[in-house]
Amino acid sequence: MTAPQLPPRADELGLCLCHVCGKVCTAPRHHKAGCPRCGSALHRRKPNVYAKTWAYLIAALILYIPANTLPVMFTGTLGRGVESTILEGVIEFWEGGSWGVALVIFIASVAVPSIKFLVLGTLLVSCQRHSDWAMAQRARLYRFVELIGYWSMLDVIVVALVSALVHFGALSSAAPRLGIVFFGFVVVLTMLAAMSFDPRLIWDAEVNDDGQA
Repeated sequence: MTAPQLPPRADELGLCLCHVCGKVCTAPRHHKAGCPRCGSALHRRKPNVYAKTWAYLIAALILYIPANTLPVMFTGTLGRGVESTILEGVIEFWEGGSWGVALVIFIASVAVPSIKFLVLGTLLVSCQRHSDWAMAQRARLYRFVELIGYWSMLDVIVVALVSALVHFGALSSAAPRLGIVFFGFVVVLTMLAAMSFDPRLIWDAEVNDDGQA
């Protein structure tokens, strides 16, 4: 039984996709080639993908430690105040009956960053090893990371809203703390890591040692 014939790859047809406007263009023969629609530089593969993505991802992992250990919000009532970290805030909202807010903060601040770290790390390692394991599933994971990236700032927004709402009370006050700054940097760095990764590297494993797909 013969193996199914795979469709030709864009690289075999001499084509590539513009990273900015999405136009299908003739693959560049030199580094200064630009997209005929928007003028952006064209690349068969994004340059320095592994170095850039690893740098952003490792930096995000380092900053994620103070983002979770430093207080992110201060709340005060009648002259008495308390500072809380992300997890302490989740517990306080949960015990106070605000289960929806607690769930949003936990998903946005703990679950989403952890998923992004795990998925991006898996993609980087598997692509560097030229693994052909679950390529379609890994491509879907990358699209999933891109999707949830748009909701990564929910925790920062919740802190801002809680601070604004608490200030409506005459005897209460609330203010953000340094931890939320680190968390903001984590969000930005993970988004940059996802943007700098080239998902086409996943499918490069289809090419065998003989250079045929």
